[in-house]
Amino acid sequence: MRTVILAAVVAVIIGGTAAPLVLLAVQDSAGAAPSTFSRSSLGDLSKFRTIVVDVKALADRGDLPAAKARIKDLELSWDGAEAGLKPRAAADWHIVDKAIDGALEALRASPPEPAACHRAVDELLAVFDRMQAA
Repeated sequence: MRTVILAAVVAVIIGGTAAPLVLLAVQDSAGAAPSTFSRSSLGDLSKFRTIVVDVKALADRGDLPAAKARIKDLELSWDGAEAGLKPRAAADWHIVDKAIDGALEALRASPPEPAACHRAVDELLAVFDRMQAA
């Protein structure tokens, strides 16, 4: 599991003493650092990643119809944000868009294949994580 350690040092000297070092370990339910700590060239993708984490949780529970319904939220919000995101980093936008399309295709298959859905959603989450690290 990845853990991000956020170190905040308060260097206020009062009477010759320094405030202690404060460490805060932050981790989300998918085991990755929240995107508020890193940004991609596309900007803050946290709202999209949150939807993918939801889709993954539903797929992991075997509720593929609910995962299919939830990924529709991602499709609509991603498409709605295209005009603002794509000009920032067109190549990155296309990478994410292709991964979203793969997950949509897997979840919309008739009938959906659980293993294919898991692979596609895992890859989509990995793409978002790579974009956040950029």
